[in-house]
Amino acid sequence: MSKAVLAKGEPKLLNAWAFYDWATSVYNLTVSSAVFPLFLGTLFRISEVETVEVFGRNIERVPLIGYVTSISFVIIALITPLISGVADYLGNKKVFLRFFTYLGAFGCIGLYWFSLEHIYWGLFSYMCGLIGAWVSFAVYNSYLPDIAYPEQQDKLSAKGFSMGYVGSVLLLIFNLIMVLFPHYFGLEDSEGMPAAVKGMKISFATVGVWWIAFSQYSFYHLPKGYKREGKRRNIILNGFRELKMVWNQLQELLTLKRYLRAFFVYGMAVQTIMLIAAYFGEKEIEWGTDENRQVGLISSILLIQLVAILGAYGMAWAAKKFGNIKTLVVVNVFWILLCIYAFTMVTPIDFYIGATMVGLVMGGIQALSRSTYSKYLPETTDTTSFFSFYDVTEKIGIIIGTFVFGYISEFEGGTRNAALFFTLFFLFGALLLTKVNKVKD
Repeated sequence: MSKAVLAKGEPKLLNAWAFYDWATSVYNLTVSSAVFPLFLGTLFRISEVETVEVFGRNIERVPLIGYVTSISFVIIALITPLISGVADYLGNKKVFLRFFTYLGAFGCIGLYWFSLEHIYWGLFSYMCGLIGAWVSFAVYNSYLPDIAYPEQQDKLSAKGFSMGYVGSVLLLIFNLIMVLFPHYFGLEDSEGMPAAVKGMKISFATVGVWWIAFSQYSFYHLPKGYKREGKRRNIILNGFRELKMVWNQLQELLTLKRYLRAFFVYGMAVQTIMLIAAYFGEKEIEWGTDENRQVGLISSILLIQLVAILGAYGMAWAAKKFGNIKTLVVVNVFWILLCIYAFTMVTPIDFYIGATMVGLVMGGIQALSRSTYSKYLPETTDTTSFFSFYDVTEKIGIIIGTFVFGYISEFEGGTRNAALFFTLFFLFGALLLTKVNKVKD
């Protein structure tokens, strides 16, 4: 007997969609934001080196991660339209959600064997985790207008991010205990490998296991997808054709076009900062000891997640009261102040204050950006293509942003100057937002 298909807007379906955030957000917190930046910095300090040779070039860890991230997003930006074309015409987007979930999860598990001696394997695993996380999240985003009505989307989007914060915080607390008290888990120091580092490596594996296990609930309840009617020639290239069709439609959808232009600019800065911020904190803040660095950095990331729950719902409330665009303009101004403050940060207290400020706007700007885009979409069942365009826009911004951050960090005065430079993106983004002609705000 086959399971019943849940109707659009049904609470169980909405909860199943939001629960995927619970499953996947552990990657963003443990690998992208907290433990991996700490782990990478520790490897460099243990080896007593400032650079590592990659393809015949010696490079420091922060620019290296910036460039690797940029390359990863080139791949992500190319993959997403391909998936869009196949998913729309075959109606099997859940197949891709599963595939990239498993790719990302096994990439995280592969980080257990990361070392400077085997840097290429480590970077490959890092890229698989990053690609899996972002492509699966793009497919997940495209479900939003399929399963929720417009009046449900702001609240549901915020709920998804909030569930992600709670789940990822729980796992990070467990991993933090394992890193700080590794002997509780039977981990001991060995030659060239402190017990804390072993705990970090195991934490990467826990992310992969968590991601696979908890995503099964979403896989069970989410619909397979919506099959596109009509001819199915050149399915592989249809995703790029769909992007071109969306682009052509944007010429008549002026409000959506202006919003996407603004989103491209400020999203470039938001996502780059979120991807690189922990490396900034690990390198630039004067923590004093390795233990202080471990406790301080992970605690700061935890603080961000907890504050972000309030921030996501607070921004949803502000959007309902003042409108999406006005709220986004104010948040961009807040990010400008944050970048200026980051340039001055030196002590752990400075970093904690900055983390609190970031938490207030980090999740909220993502949730509100996603739901604003969804509300501006025309009436269509072709949601995958429109969200593919949204995600490709975001990914191209990240490619530019991470490359710019890596370049400025390496050649133009370091990570502090790079953080300060990003104020320009937020300023321009805020100005573009003021030009959006609100229709459904």
